[in-house]
Amino acid sequence: MSHRAVPGLPHPALARRQLCATAAAAALLALAGCTLPPRQLQADATAPTAAGHWAGRLALQVEDAQNQSFSAGFELLGTPQRGELLLFTPLGSTLARLLWEPGQASLQQGEERKTSDSLPALVQELTGSDLPIAALFDWLQGRATAAAGWQVDLSRMEQGRLSARRNDPQPPAALRIVLDTP
Repeated sequence: MSHRAVPGLPHPALARRQLCATAAAAALLALAGCTLPPRQLQADATAPTAAGHWAGRLALQVEDAQNQSFSAGFELLGTPQRGELLLFTPLGSTLARLLWEPGQASLQQGEERKTSDSLPALVQELTGSDLPIAALFDWLQGRATAAAGWQVDLSRMEQGRLSARRNDPQPPAALRIVLDTP
């Protein structure tokens, strides 16, 4: 069977090649979108001088009736007393910004902003679980600080990985963090 070119339209073989090239380019763009781009840190005048900074990916699974799971890119800055947690989509858009200082915390998601005197309440609202923020700072520094109900595994911190599990209070939850390498 022979294909004849129709005036004004590309030859069928050329059209197939263009379609394949377009599909390949789209696939490459989609794969490129799955990586988290490096983020530029924003200087904050309220951040303490001895503040820590960590960035990477975190995943949290809450084993309740809905079997909730949450994953995002993150940046954690500051200290347990005064800090900031930023969560990002795989493409680098900001999902949420959590700020805290003594006696006050705020959560911004898109245009919505909430304030509370309870950091744990906002963390619970954001992630679906009570994450021990104070202990998390120590865990990220390789210190196995106790946190009520949580058991942390720091055996892979040399590879920039940590995991923690909460069995009490119910529902159980599992946290995994993979830090970006500098």
